[in-house]
Amino acid sequence: MPSLTGGEIIAQTLTNYGVRYGAGIPGHGVWALLDGFLQDGSEVDVLQVFHEQSAVHLADGYYRASGKPMVALTSVGPGAANTLMGLATAYADSASLLAITGAPPLHMQGHGTMQELERHRDNDFARMVEPATKRTWQINTVAEIPFVLHRAFNAMLTGRPGPVHIEVPMDIQAAAADVNLHDLERRLPIGRLHPDPGAIEAAATVLRDAKRPVIAVGGGAITAEASAELRALAEALQAPVVVTWSGKGAFPEDHPLFAGPIGQTGTVPGNSIAAGADVVLAVGCRFTDWSASSYRKGVTFSLPPGKLIQIDLDPHEIGKNYPVEVGILADAKPALADLHAAIGSQAGDTSAQLEELKALKDDWADQEAKRSGSDQTPFTSQRPLRDLRRAMERDGIVVAGSGNTQGAVKQSFPVYEPRTHMTSGGYSSMGWAVPAAIGAKLARPDRQVACVVGDGDFLQTGQELGVCAQHGIPVVFVVQNNGGYMSIRGGQRKIMDRHLLSEFTEFSRNGGDEAYTVDVTAVAKGFGVAAEKVESSDDLQPALERALASEGPALVEVPTSRDAAGPWVPGWWDFPVPAYITDERQDEYWAERAEEQHQ
Repeated sequence: MPSLTGGEIIAQTLTNYGVRYGAGIPGHGVWALLDGFLQDGSEVDVLQVFHEQSAVHLADGYYRASGKPMVALTSVGPGAANTLMGLATAYADSASLLAITGAPPLHMQGHGTMQELERHRDNDFARMVEPATKRTWQINTVAEIPFVLHRAFNAMLTGRPGPVHIEVPMDIQAAAADVNLHDLERRLPIGRLHPDPGAIEAAATVLRDAKRPVIAVGGGAITAEASAELRALAEALQAPVVVTWSGKGAFPEDHPLFAGPIGQTGTVPGNSIAAGADVVLAVGCRFTDWSASSYRKGVTFSLPPGKLIQIDLDPHEIGKNYPVEVGILADAKPALADLHAAIGSQAGDTSAQLEELKALKDDWADQEAKRSGSDQTPFTSQRPLRDLRRAMERDGIVVAGSGNTQGAVKQSFPVYEPRTHMTSGGYSSMGWAVPAAIGAKLARPDRQVACVVGDGDFLQTGQELGVCAQHGIPVVFVVQNNGGYMSIRGGQRKIMDRHLLSEFTEFSRNGGDEAYTVDVTAVAKGFGVAAEKVESSDDLQPALERALASEGPALVEVPTSRDAAGPWVPGWWDFPVPAYITDERQDEYWAERAEEQHQ
């Protein structure tokens, strides 16, 4: 048994477990930990970021693009607290990563040293992390580190994915012990969770009788690598397929059976077809308010009278928001394969439904073309997406920021393969996209990676352009600059006929009418990233092509209209109207809310 420090044990074990990259900031609370990555036996490359939140988002993006975990390493106190946004984002979207933070030395805990929070409990940081992780561990001895590490990887890589956290006190990082490093392959189960045959036969019976079946796909289908099985079943049933934010990419969007995204910022074809279904087969879909139009009956789903078959790896999700006809606890890949085999050639006739779908898609394409083909400047949100899609390879990865950009990409940027669309779905965190795109490129250096983000989102973590510049990571950043938080402004205008003071939703000088716009191109150049601002529609696609063809990071700034430039809103989102508004908006809200049917 070799004598290794806590830092060496962690570095060598991560190397043995196949972790290629780490990211973080070298605070004093992890000096000895990080030094372990410089010793013999470690092959983990650690990238320095400019904010701890970004380290976790970067690891999140790495996992979503590859299905493999990465580690985020941060210090004690505020450095550790800065990881919370990233952990919560990954937890909401079921993305696996390992966060390791420092802690005060064991013999000093409770004294308020080393930025310790100790008024309720000594060294109380782990309680902050607990609701945003699958599991958190606090190390007390050097000898237990190998045991905790294989348990952390077991938690990350089995069942429903999610982030885990390990806290390592400073003295444990530096102290040594004689230990054996554990073999991960002997600590993990083999294979996938297969469904109960009775549940499969019950679901097949319901689907055989369906006249208007629809398959609703969430991120669980992508995590399960079930795209081939999904397509085979959809074609056997001749059932339209709709997707959530996280499910986008599980089914090729140029397939005739693809109906579209669903929810508040879904599409008319997607919502209409899903709402008219007599049977909905949900695959790894947890029915959030965004994807289910706040459960208002007939907007996105009609459950009941429609029947729900729900496949999920997590029993917590089955029947949570809608009652199920059949709940199937299983990994999506074998469940879809078994369901396909059970149905065989006994599917019903869906020709009338598919004719309706084609007409809806044709109408939607005509509506969309008015914005995606617009030459106006500042641009619509859709025009840069059209040109980027034309410029990118079919298997290129698009990473979408939050707000208007997120909805526009969902509606108007078609993707064709799994893990080629990434966005912060459940938490919709601002500041996620820039570092996540960097992580995606580290995971898939063979793919083009483009990050499409609004200026408000970009300014939260745009400093991570410096990571790309330092390491020559060729990500293309497309910044749709509309000088403010236009998604927020749009909702306020719709509900209240006004928006908050301009300094809150529009960037302006001294709260006045003069717009304030950050020179994003100059910011990028200041970090050493090639950048250009596009002022003409004729220059847009060539600029994007130049950026994608460059061998280093590049940014294209696209001035975007503040008005009528975001996504369409064919669904519904439950936003209460203030009581002092007593006109028809109040009556309309309560009438619509009465149609909600979550149970």
